[in-house]
Parts: sequence; structure tokens; C-alpha cells
Amino acid sequence: MNFFIIDDDDAIRYMLSDIIEDNDLGTVVGESKSGSSITPSILEIKKVDIVLIDLLMPFKDGLQVIEELKNSFSGKFIMISQLEDKDTIGRAYSLGVQYYITKPINSLEVVGVIKNVIENIRLEKSIYKIQDTLNFLKNTTNHTKNYTNSNKNIITCSEFILSELGILSENGSTDIISIMKYLYLNSKNGSLENNFPRLKTIFISISKEKLSKTNSNYTNETLQKEVKASEQRIRRSISQAINHVASIGLIDYSSPKFEDYAAEFFEFEAVRKRMLELKNGSNFSKSSIHINIKKFIKAFYIKLMRML
Repeated sequence: MNFFIIDDDDAIRYMLSDIIEDNDLGTVVGESKSGSSITPSILEIKKVDIVLIDLLMPFKDGLQVIEELKNSFSGKFIMISQLEDKDTIGRAYSLGVQYYITKPINSLEVVGVIKNVIENIRLEKSIYKIQDTLNFLKNTTNHTKNYTNSNKNIITCSEFILSELGILSENGSTDIISIMKYLYLNSKNGSLENNFPRLKTIFISISKEKLSKTNSNYTNETLQKEVKASEQRIRRSISQAINHVASIGLIDYSSPKFEDYAAEFFEFEAVRKRMLELKNGSNFSKSSIHINIKKFIKAFYIKLMRML
């Protein structure tokens, strides 16, 4: 990945450049003290993937620069800011900024945010390739289904949704992808909105598939243990997803990502309760919110089918 850093503070630019290159996140191909001189052609020539830009700068602030560049720059912006003003954050979201690094600079935060951005860029590129392939197949074949390619597409699109929910690295993400593959392969018309299978049936099916890869002679007791473990992994993942979406809503209630996921994937009362806990600094381990696994899986599957 190629990075461009815009910040009027020499020390900040030096620090960010060091963090990026020391952690093998990519290459810093350019720096600037001001956004006034940055044009889309400069970013294009340098093949910039990610721009790290300070919010407050002399002559022209970061949001003004982003507004001028966003229609011509296909990469991602990461905002650097000390401000936590909701109006400013809301304006940034409206310009497509989804990632923040707060001052003073913390190397762990920088690495974490940049890795998330890189992962999203890679997933988006994969999805664009999939969509191009699907469009090509639709134009050159009579809608013939290639299940090998579909399987790869399901995995890639599922990973994108998991990344959006902030749970791509959770243990339960593998179980969720397995469920999506199972639902897709067992639906005759690509939609299960009106005839969704029982959760028990789903968990038994994916558990059997997982166990058969390592031991075809597993016992019923082993199967039941795996079913229970799979459900627990998914339950924990959904809880983490609620944390992620609630934190987005706490920063900006009108965020498109919050609006897309909060009510569609979860019981909104659970999201609202988690937002209050985040605001009050409550201990999640003592919290009891309702985890609706079926609602989550069904919403996930419907969104996945829309992407395919």
C-alpha cells in the first residue's frame, strides 16, 4: 500500500512515517505540510492508496481538502484529529471518512486503524472483481451457475460484511461463513426469506461438515459438543458486532454504517443498551443483552445475496 501524509506538524509526519514503515504496512510515497497544493493528479501519479490527513491545518483544513479530492481519488482517507466534536465527525462521515487516528499519536492505534483500512481495500477490490466476473458470466452464458466460483464469492463477500461489523478476526467468523455457504447451497431460488431453516438444523449441518474433515467416525456426543461450541462462538461474535456498531452510533448516530446494520442485524434495544453502557463506561462482562442469532444470520444472508 502507498501512503501520503498531510500534516503541518513535522514531528507527526515523521512519527507516522516511521510507524508505517517499521510495521511493514506499506510505503510513504509523499508528504505535505498543507493540503492546498495537493491535487488528484499528484495522488494518481504517486499511486496513493491511503491519505492520512490532519483535520486542523492553516489555510485549508482537512475536510476542505477531502471535499475537493474525494470525487477524483479512489483511495481511502484517514483523519488525524484531537477534536471529538460530533458536528465535525458527522461532516467527515458525510464526506466518506470512516477512519480516525486521535492525537496524541499512539502507535498501536495507528497500526490497528491502518490494518483495518488495508483489509477493507483488499476486500473491496475482491468484490469488484467478483462483480465484473458475474457480469461477464451473465452476458456470455445463460445464467449457468458455477458453484466453485460461487463458493469463493460467498467467502469474499461474507468477509467484507464481517469486516464492516468489526468481527472478521473473531473465532465465530468461520462458523458464520460456513452457515452462509450452507444456506446458499440449500436454497433453490437463492432466497430463504420466507422459508428459513431452524437454527438447530443449520448448526448440526455445519458441525457435521467440520467434523467430517478430520474424523468421519465422530460420535453423537462429539457432534453435540461441536454444535454447542459453534453456537457459543457465533453468540460471542454477534456480541462483539453489537459493540462495534454501538460505538459507531455513539460517535455519529446518522452514520450510514450504523443505519445499515443497527436495526437490520440486531435487536435495536440491545444496540441502544450497549450504547448507553459505552457512554457510561459500564462493564460488559456484567451486561446482559439479548442476542438474536436467527435475526443476525437471516439479515447477513439477505445482505450477502444482494451483493451477489
